[in-house]
Parts: sequence; C-alpha cells; structure tokens
Amino acid sequence: MFAVTILGNNSALPAFDRHPTAQIITVDEHIFLVDCGEGTQSQMTKYKIRRSKINHIFISHLHGDHYFGLIGLITSMGLLGRLQELHLHAPAALKEMIDLQLKAADTQLPFPFYFHCLGDDGVIFRDNKVEVSCFKVFHRIECWGFLFKQVKPFRRINPEKAKLHAVPSSYFDKLKWGEHYVTKEGAIIENEWVTDPLPKAKSYAYSADTIYDERIAEKVFGTDVLYHEATYLKDLEERATKRFHCTAAQAARIAQKASVTRLLIGHFSSKYETLEGFEQEAREIFSNTDLALEGVTYRI
Repeated sequence: MFAVTILGNNSALPAFDRHPTAQIITVDEHIFLVDCGEGTQSQMTKYKIRRSKINHIFISHLHGDHYFGLIGLITSMGLLGRLQELHLHAPAALKEMIDLQLKAADTQLPFPFYFHCLGDDGVIFRDNKVEVSCFKVFHRIECWGFLFKQVKPFRRINPEKAKLHAVPSSYFDKLKWGEHYVTKEGAIIENEWVTDPLPKAKSYAYSADTIYDERIAEKVFGTDVLYHEATYLKDLEERATKRFHCTAAQAARIAQKASVTRLLIGHFSSKYETLEGFEQEAREIFSNTDLALEGVTYRI
C-alpha cells in the first residue's frame, strides 16, 4: 500500500474544524509523519494512526503551524513506553529547541532519538521499500519539500525466455534490477532477452509552503501525486505573494508544468469557511485536482 492520509489541511490558525498541517505517508509497513502542527496527536487518535509505528518524522520548516505539535508527540511516545528508535529530519535550529524543552521538563526519553539536519537537495532516507528525498522550496524562511518514491524492481522475469537462455533461477533477483547474465563461457545474456518491463515505481511529492515558483515543477516532475499548498484564491494573489504563499490557480499551474498525474491542494487560510472555490479554481487549469480533506486517505 502507498497512500497519504491528511491529518491537518489548514494554515496558521485552526478554524472551521480544520487543523494545522500534518500528513501520514504509508508505504507498505512504513508509516511516516510529515509536519506536526498543533492538534496532530488528537487527529492521530481520531483517525486511528498508531504512534508506535512512526519511526521517521519530517518537518518542512519552522513556522509553528508545521511543528508546534511535535514536542508533545515525542514526549507522549516516551510516556507510552516506546523503546524503538525515532528519527527526526528537520531544519537544524529545531534540535536546540527540542533539547531545551526536554531539559526544562527534566525529561529523559526511553528510546534512541536521532536528529538529521536538512540541507542540500537529495536523498535523506532509503531502504528496500522506499526512498525519501528533500528539496528546497521558496518560502519566507528556509523550507523543504519531500519526495517519496517506491523502491521496487523495474523488470519482470519471463520464465519461458529465461529457460530458453538457460539462466538459473538463483540469478532472477539480479535480473529484476536490470543486470545482465554472464554464462560460464563468458557469453552475455542481455537482460531484455529474459525479462519484461514493470510499471514505474509510484511517487508522492509534498511541496510545503512556498511562493509561486516554477522551479518546483522541475523538482517534482512526473510524480504520481503532488501535494501543493493553496492558501488563497486567485483574487488574493497579491496577498499570497507578499506572504510567500500560493493560490489554488498557481498550485494547478505547477501541477500542469510538472506533468503530475494528480494534484492535492491544502494549507487553506482560516479566512475561508468553505473550500469549494479552491477545487473549482484549480480544476479550471488542472482537472485532476482534489482538496486534501482531513481524515481522507488518498492512494498513490
């Protein structure tokens, strides 16, 4: 399973039963948390997200609506007897704040806690199921987006062809990853002779808070699902620019330029009680757009 569950879709202020930003990314047995605004723990309880399954947390930037729920979550994990390690990937300045809060409360975490500073664009986590990269976006302070990609073989064994070329089954795993087979006599059996292509690995991009900047389209090009902030509607584009945010129309233009398959929009301003206008505005430019609604799980 590869999916994103929305825990919070509002911007700076909780309003109209909408909460600050937080998302759960599920990739098979992995559960990742992206941003952790105020109220995230309550939302996790409401939507039956198990804290104990989260081993990696990613914080995009240090505006409060993206991390004010973090210290509460970390300490709750300790109170609940967590023992497995926890990894936090975040801007460097957050480590000092967490250390200060733990020290002030005289809190000793019962589990190993590792802090990983975000820096240049690139891979920040990878195992045999998923690869996570960070990329800079263009907000008022340093801010990062995250790209989640499945790690999976890209070739499928064709048993009949493999038998025809006398390729032993012990070599099949390497063939799935594109390697050629070399016989004892030194002859090369081309990978394409004994395998068929598989569909490309799925991907999800979270672009975080940003002013409209077409460089983002390059960073998320071709992803299956893109989440992009849409704080305002287009009649407030000037306000969006001044505050280093985007409109729904601008988010749709990024999705269009990036040739993504699907767009999710969120981070809505608390000045809007209803959200139908956001979906309508974005769909005029990029038809496969949906609102990122709290409690909904979107399959990638």
